[in-house]
Amino acid sequence: MELWYTEKQTENVGITCKITQTLHTEKTEFQDLAVIDTLQFGRMLVLDGMVQTTIKDEFVYHEMISHVALNTHPNPANVMVIGGGDGGAIREIIKHPKVQKATLVEIDGKVIEASKKYLPEIACALDDPKVDVRVEDGIKHIAEHENHYDIILVDSTEPVGPAVGLFAADFYRSIYRALKEDGIMVAQTESPFFNADLISRVFKDISAIFPITRLYLASIPTYPSGLWSFTMGSKKYDPLAVKEEDIAQYPTKYYNAAVHKGAFALPNFVAELLK
Repeated sequence: MELWYTEKQTENVGITCKITQTLHTEKTEFQDLAVIDTLQFGRMLVLDGMVQTTIKDEFVYHEMISHVALNTHPNPANVMVIGGGDGGAIREIIKHPKVQKATLVEIDGKVIEASKKYLPEIACALDDPKVDVRVEDGIKHIAEHENHYDIILVDSTEPVGPAVGLFAADFYRSIYRALKEDGIMVAQTESPFFNADLISRVFKDISAIFPITRLYLASIPTYPSGLWSFTMGSKKYDPLAVKEEDIAQYPTKYYNAAVHKGAFALPNFVAELLK
């Protein structure tokens, strides 16, 4: 008997993967959580029926949400991740030699537990001495930490359920206040093919708050359409002004100096969304 998992990415499009087994399922306080083992992408974390990460392609997302900002800021000593309970962004952050502390604020502790058990390749840095893991509301945490962080990464799920507030203008204003005077934020902002309106709105909101706002792209096979966007808001530093020789050297599989610059080269249809 063949077993298949399907995520309906829109009402008219889905992604289907053949699976070998279901490793874990539970209904947490916030969402339905599952870990399944697929033949094509390895173990896969699914929340509310939506793919969050897989062993085979997770490095693209986690490197790109993290290293672009880490190498734009000259001294990213104190970094925070909102969401990201799988630990992938944290794993990437502590690779940077100037990072002294990385704080993970994840509202659903069950995601952290499941990731440690079933996705240890991704969650491997959550017990590092540089890392502070907090199971609490990221929006509340941000509001209580003014002028505190060098970089804040919004590693959210899709804008449904507990993540809806992570795509609001008021939240971005709160992030601005939580950042130091030269701070940087990055938010994952979905697919240009399937979420054009969201990208336009978020870019407009962040542009109204931060002096420098940039959108960049990466290719992630298991995310809707495979083309994914990230939006950066910076108080002082422009990622396009980073010199190649200033980019820190450490092991990565997707990100490098050329990708840092090239990710900001937008196809015309994506650039149109920002006007």
